[in-house]
Amino acid sequence: MKFLDALEEWLVTLLIGGATVITFAAVVHRYGAGLPIPVVQDWLISINMSWAQELTIIMFVWMAKFGAAYGVRTGIHVGVDVLINRLPDRTRAKFVIFGLLAGAFFTGIIATLGGHFVWENGAHYAIFSTLGLDTGEALEGPTTVDLEWPTWVVYSAIPLGSALMCFRFLQVCRSFIRTGELPHHDHGHVEGMDEEVDVGLDMPDPSDVYPRDLGKKIHDKTGGVR
Repeated sequence: MKFLDALEEWLVTLLIGGATVITFAAVVHRYGAGLPIPVVQDWLISINMSWAQELTIIMFVWMAKFGAAYGVRTGIHVGVDVLINRLPDRTRAKFVIFGLLAGAFFTGIIATLGGHFVWENGAHYAIFSTLGLDTGEALEGPTTVDLEWPTWVVYSAIPLGSALMCFRFLQVCRSFIRTGELPHHDHGHVEGMDEEVDVGLDMPDPSDVYPRDLGKKIHDKTGGVR
């Protein structure tokens, strides 16, 4: 699983980083080409960057789909769980498991339907023609406007990202059943700052801010179990 985790993180990082660089370059090119600078203006005008917007849109779509799967694994998705966290532990566990399985069911359907759409939109023809098989009545499929890429390649983000998200829901559900814990992200934590803040008696216990974990016992300052 470590390889899949690393691949997921690197893919999201490269996509959002690449899209940012391309967007910056396109903006500089657009405004730089309007400046009356000898030689430089002609050189910038000769560069065709009409593809930049289309490519960044594609990259952000792919980043969003795989980023959503990453969010399930790390627990960074925003959820309204005020009522759920006030329920008894056994009742809360049932609702959490139901929610996770519902998420897996939904993303599984999207992955299945998305895969069928991609297959009929040109993947069938491309794969069979590459392997030298009879394509029959399979359609070659359309291409994008600027890059002229097969649209089935672009739309592959839907079945692939949704399938990974479905897997992450099942992975989190299995972990919750075994340990009673859900992944959660500390939104107040700043990377690189490790100083600890002493929680006084007049301050709220930070353990109440996030969903409680069934497998943990919360000790008060006297050492007792609350």
